[in-house]
Formats: sequence, C-alpha cells, structure tokens
Amino acid sequence: MSVTHDRARSMDWRVRVQGQPVDAYPALPPEADRGSVRRVTEVGEEVLSRPCQEVTDFGTAELSALIDDMFLTMYVADGAGLAANQVGVDLRLFVYDCPDDDGIRHVGHIINPVLELPGPGSRRLIDAPEGCLSVPGATMTVPRTDRAVVRGLDKDGNSLVIEGTGYFARCLQHETDHLHGHTYLDRLSKRDRKEALRQMADRREQVFTRRANKAASLSR
Repeated sequence: MSVTHDRARSMDWRVRVQGQPVDAYPALPPEADRGSVRRVTEVGEEVLSRPCQEVTDFGTAELSALIDDMFLTMYVADGAGLAANQVGVDLRLFVYDCPDDDGIRHVGHIINPVLELPGPGSRRLIDAPEGCLSVPGATMTVPRTDRAVVRGLDKDGNSLVIEGTGYFARCLQHETDHLHGHTYLDRLSKRDRKEALRQMADRREQVFTRRANKAASLSR
C-alpha cells in the first residue's frame, strides 16, 4: 500500500510495535537497516493473482531475512505496507509501518493473518484514496471499513492480534487482500480500473526513478 504520510515526522509520534506501545522508535525500523532491496512485482504478474500459501516454518533465518528485506523494500518504495507476493514470494505474510487517524504509528509484521471486520450493524464504510506499490503511480478512491482486526502469528510462531482504525484499518484490509490474490483494482468498476491503469502507464517510470534514487542514497 502506498504511503500518504510524512515518515520524516514519525519519530515524534506515539508508536505501537507488533501491537504493543513503545516509548520511542527510529524512523527507519531495525529490520529495514538489516535488509536488502527486492524488486516489487506489478499488477498482471501471476504471483499477485493467486492465494498465497500459509507459512509453516517459524523461527528460521530465511523467514527473518525475508521480513528484513520486505521492510527495506517498503521503505525505499515509500510504502505503508507490503505483502510477500509483492516481492515475488508466495507466502501469507505482510509488513507495515503505517499511521492511524489519531497519529499513532503502527509498525510490525504478521504471518497467516485472518481479517475480521465489523458486523453489518456497526460497519462504517469510508471512501478514501488508495494506492498500491504494485500499481505504481495510480491512486483511486476505494471504500473500506474504518475498523479492522487481524489475527495471526509473528516470525517465531507467537500469536498476534493487531487492531486498526482509520488509515491503518485500510492498510490491514489492503494487505490481506494481497494474500488472497487480489489488488485494490479488483474492487473498482471497469471504468475506474481503466483509469488506474492509465495513471500507472503515465507515471510508473517516474516512480521507478524515485525508488532507484532512494535505494542508491541508502547504498543498497
């Protein structure tokens, strides 16, 4: 999911890491500092259009390295969230560094997530702009609920419950969609999908240049 906040200010925000409050946290998460940049897949690639497989091996160096790489790739691409199939890995996993509407920064990863949305009687849909790192340069309005919960596991197999409101709830829904083989384009009308693809065609090279410059600045 594309970022819409100024990450340079994030050190001043209240922060929750893996759902737990912390007193302070760096603007660049430690995972990103350890990671390497991977290529972001684009809409139309087969890995983005099929459900991902569940993670079954926990506590491995390979899983930790994947999470580190995803954090750095998300940061270089100016993202608020990134799913594993967006770096070509067919696993049910996503990372995030995303604010909610109250200015709380949420940072973490979640594996094999199960999304829970409010029931019909308490559900409030919000129409707001949404972008995707796999649809570079496009932004379209997408309705999402203003609250969401995901239940899953961390990289060591420990249980996690992550609750989101506002923009962070949107992020949780967007990334879980990826793991089911969907992008936000699948939620658009044919006309709006065509417009999003037009935007992507017009702007993708600018996006790639910006990502390359940011990666180079980090000497990755």
